[in-house]
Amino acid sequence: MSEARVALVAGSFDPITNGHLDVIQRAHRLFGRVVVAVLVNPGKSPMLSLDERLAVIHDTVAGIAGIDVVAFEGLLVEAAVTHGATVVVRGLRSVTDYEHEWPMARMNARLLPGLETVYVSASAEWAHVSSSLVRQIHALGGAIDAFVPPAVLTHLGRRDQADGKT
Repeated sequence: MSEARVALVAGSFDPITNGHLDVIQRAHRLFGRVVVAVLVNPGKSPMLSLDERLAVIHDTVAGIAGIDVVAFEGLLVEAAVTHGATVVVRGLRSVTDYEHEWPMARMNARLLPGLETVYVSASAEWAHVSSSLVRQIHALGGAIDAFVPPAVLTHLGRRDQADGKT
């Protein structure tokens, strides 16, 4: 049997949602080894710092052999080369996501011939969930526990407690 292909699942994960986790777990079943690549985007002001996002994702996937969590800055194809990935796995919630993802997949394939993009349709349970909606709900004091892994809630609870919020 040949060695498992390495799949890259990249994003800002601010915060990681149950939809992201679903895509990561499904990629793991398909490819055996997954690198979760957390994007450093200096042009954005994330809710969670890079270190916080890495810690939360590490806690979320702890105990699942074959999943690595790394940070990356710059081109996705550079992250793929660095981590030996030959496949990029992208979750699609809607046709709009596909319209956004397709040109990026074509450009990535042009920049790094042989890099494949595989699309995983969002599970119906998570198709409506996005990090931006979760951030908005949290900022307005709403409950996000149905949309994020427990590690996110634990981390935000500790942070709120340290900030004097209850």
